[in-house]
Amino acid sequence: MRYLLLVFLIITTQIEAQNNDQKQINEIYNTALTNGSGYAWLNYLSNQIGGRLSGSLQAQKAVDYTKKILDSMGLDRVWLQPVRVPKWVRGTPEFAYIESDPGLTNNVPICALGGSVATPLGGIKAGVVEVQGIEGLKVLGKEKIQGKIVFFNKAMDPTNIDTYMSYSGSVDQRYAGAIEAAKYGAVGVIVRSLNLRLDDFPHTGAMSYGDTPMESRIPAAAISTNGAELLGATLKLNPDINFFFRQNCKMLPDVDSYNVIGEIKGSTYPNEILVVGGHLDSWDLGDGSHDDGAGCVQSMEVLRLLKATGYKPKRTIRVVLFMNEENGLRGGTEYAEQASKNNEKHIFALESDAGGFTPRGFSFDCNQANFKQIESWKSLFEPYLVHLFVKGGSGADIGPLKNDNIVLAGLRPDSQRYFDHHHSANDTFAHVNKRELELGAASMASLIYLFDQYGIK
Repeated sequence: MRYLLLVFLIITTQIEAQNNDQKQINEIYNTALTNGSGYAWLNYLSNQIGGRLSGSLQAQKAVDYTKKILDSMGLDRVWLQPVRVPKWVRGTPEFAYIESDPGLTNNVPICALGGSVATPLGGIKAGVVEVQGIEGLKVLGKEKIQGKIVFFNKAMDPTNIDTYMSYSGSVDQRYAGAIEAAKYGAVGVIVRSLNLRLDDFPHTGAMSYGDTPMESRIPAAAISTNGAELLGATLKLNPDINFFFRQNCKMLPDVDSYNVIGEIKGSTYPNEILVVGGHLDSWDLGDGSHDDGAGCVQSMEVLRLLKATGYKPKRTIRVVLFMNEENGLRGGTEYAEQASKNNEKHIFALESDAGGFTPRGFSFDCNQANFKQIESWKSLFEPYLVHLFVKGGSGADIGPLKNDNIVLAGLRPDSQRYFDHHHSANDTFAHVNKRELELGAASMASLIYLFDQYGIK
């Protein structure tokens, strides 16, 4: 009899807890969709400040603005965490053309890759050789590449439904193309933009020279997908064409910047910290609305939603707006170093850095015991059409926090349109849907709520 009574009490307690969870999550979603603030914050961040390249005046304005917003939210603590960041500047707009015959040219849209050196003042004009990825360099060999511009034309694979798999399959030519091409005597590289559609927007992104000496570094630029198609077709008709491009970007000394941090102190386990965040810096071509203004305002909105619904967290919930994810990861690295130095106990970290599109679910970097608990929450998200709970990556900025005692997670919105905008002038506020942005914030707040309620295994 006692055993049956105990079973009854356990089942009753579980049902009551689930009902409480359903009510809290429903209130979070209702508040986000009827009284959200993130869209207005993003409007200011995008349209009044604009692209926030690490080390720029706009990046500092974004620090000041987001700290002001966090200060106004009645959090227990708001502060700036100093971090030294690289300062790369693009300079005047880049220019390029295909020369099919002397004096016969077609202009094509390009942009310098982040971290690239400049061309000589008058630009570079040379013959072109096309390769389908870095592996194509070895096939051609030094004899055919010496003194030429290497055109990396490996497209993102359109057959992957997960577009990040396509991105991963092509991004090495952007990041390491200049290093590898220089080994074969190339004088410059042009890289097909990482974009699944055909358009006229070149997409920038980080590239590296590794330990290549300064005098051996060659300039690198991205060409729009339409431009890449034209260049590839022209090369097939006439392999002896020339390509001209000019850019005057440069790397300046590191400068001071900040991570922006705010927190609500936990009532029961204040030393257990849950982090939610995005990266405040962006590339400079657009206004960085999807990458990653959306993630920043969603993360700020998580704390506002919890307060607006009257929820009192058991654990400390902290929002971190990381600086310098795009071209250095200095903010994420500094945050993790300071957390370790201060002996802080982080048990969960969630990042939004995949655009402000409709949320589909989350990916988790965790052990099986924690993943089993997470899977038990799936039914709570089903009414909101959030159904993807998978093991996988989390986010670049929270990656340095990884250890055996933390669960890392990334918001996974629908990705089909993300690379239309990623790192390009097409990443603007006009392409953010208010309702989709709010649904993402509500999903994140709901997950944070559950980890606060139940902790980790």
